Amino acid sequence: MSVIINDPDMTDFSKNGRILITCAKAMPPWLSMELKERGFPIVTELDSGVVTTGSLADTMKLNISLRTAHRVLFSVKEFQAPTAEHLYSKTLEVPWEEYIPADGYLCINSAVRNETINDPRFATLKCKDAIVDRIRSVHGKRPDSGSDQTGTVVFLYWQDNDVKIYLDTSGEPLSRRGYRKIPMKAPMQETLAAGVILATGWRGDGNMINPMCGSGTIAIEAALIAQKRPPGLLRTNFGFEHIIGFDQGAWKKLRTNSRETPKSKINGRIIATDIDPNAVEAARKNATTAGVDSLIEFSVCDYTKTDIPDGGGIVVLNPEYGERLGGNEDLTKFYFGIGDFFKQKCQGYRGYVFTGNLELAKRVGLRSNRRIPFFNSRIECRLLEFELYSGTKRKKYSKENDHAPEQPS
Repeated sequence: MSVIINDPDMTDFSKNGRILITCAKAMPPWLSMELKERGFPIVTELDSGVVTTGSLADTMKLNISLRTAHRVLFSVKEFQAPTAEHLYSKTLEVPWEEYIPADGYLCINSAVRNETINDPRFATLKCKDAIVDRIRSVHGKRPDSGSDQTGTVVFLYWQDNDVKIYLDTSGEPLSRRGYRKIPMKAPMQETLAAGVILATGWRGDGNMINPMCGSGTIAIEAALIAQKRPPGLLRTNFGFEHIIGFDQGAWKKLRTNSRETPKSKINGRIIATDIDPNAVEAARKNATTAGVDSLIEFSVCDYTKTDIPDGGGIVVLNPEYGERLGGNEDLTKFYFGIGDFFKQKCQGYRGYVFTGNLELAKRVGLRSNRRIPFFNSRIECRLLEFELYSGTKRKKYSKENDHAPEQPS
C-alpha cells in the first residue's frame, strides 16, 4: 500500500470550505434565517439541511449558536465510487493525518444507498479502514474507533456513485443541549421547540404562554431565544475539539464572550403550566440547568386555568395527537376544548397548536391563518396559527397559507 504524504502541518482552521448543516425536514427556512442573521451565505436549501460556506473556525460559532440545526458538517472530499473498493482507494487519498490524531478516537457515521452494498455497515467499515490505514502509514499507529461520538467524527454520504465525506464538527447531535435532565413522556426535541418559537415570530416582546408544558422545552427555548443566549453553552464536548489544529484559546474566548454578552430584556412574561406536578417539577429543574429559571413562571393547573395576562403575545400548545388519524373520542373533546380556551381566555393573543393530526386539529373550531409544516421525527406536523381577535371581524385566508412563510419573520 502506498499513499501520497502531504506536509504534516496542522489543519488550517481558517481555510474556507463547504459546510452542510443538517436539520429536520421542513426546518430549512428557519435554519436559513438563522444563518443569514449570523452573516453566513445560503448556497442552497435541501430537504433536511442548508449548505453554506465558512471555515472550520466558523463551525465553532455555528455549533454554539444555531438553534434549529442537528449537525454541522465540514466538507473534506467529494468523488465518484461505484464500488466499495473505489470508496476505499479514494478515501485513502485524503490526508487524514492532518485532521485526526493518531492517538485519538474515531467514529464513522454514514448514510449509504448503493446497489453494490447490501449492508451499510460494510461501507462504514471500508471508510474507517481507509482512514486508519492512511494514518498508520504516516505515524506508525492508528486511532481507536467505535460508535462513541465523543472524539473525531466523520460522516460518509454515499448515494449511487456519489460520495461526500465530511468532518462532523458537532459530534453528538446539537439537539442535546445538556439542560434536559428530566425528559418526561414523549418530550419535544429542543431543536424542534426552537423552530416552533422562531416560526411564531416571538422574540421576547409580549407574553409567551405555554400550557401543557411537559418538561418545559418550549418555554426554555423561548427564554433562550428572547435573551439571545446561545443554546450550546452547556455542551461540554463538540466534534471540532478533536480535530488537529483546534484552537483551545479561541474556543475559550468565544464561550466567554457568549456568556458575558448582555442579555436582551424580555418585555413580557413567560408562563408555563401543566396539570402534572411531576412535569412542572421536572420543567423547573431543566430551566434551572439551562439558567433561565428566573425568567419562567411555572405553576400546576389544568391548561384552561392558566393565567393569561393582559398585553397580548402568544399562546403555544403542544397537545397529544397520536400517530393515527382521527384520534379517539377523548382527544376529539380535548381539541374542542382548546378552541373554547382560545376564544374565552386568549383574546388579543395569537394562539398556536402544534399537532401531527390535522383531523383532530379541525375540532379546534377556529380558522387558522397559517399552517406551518414541521416534522416531529417521521411524523408530518403543522403549527396552526390563530388570530384571537377581540370584538373584530375575522379576516379570510386562502389555502396559500398552508406552508412556511416565504420570508420567516
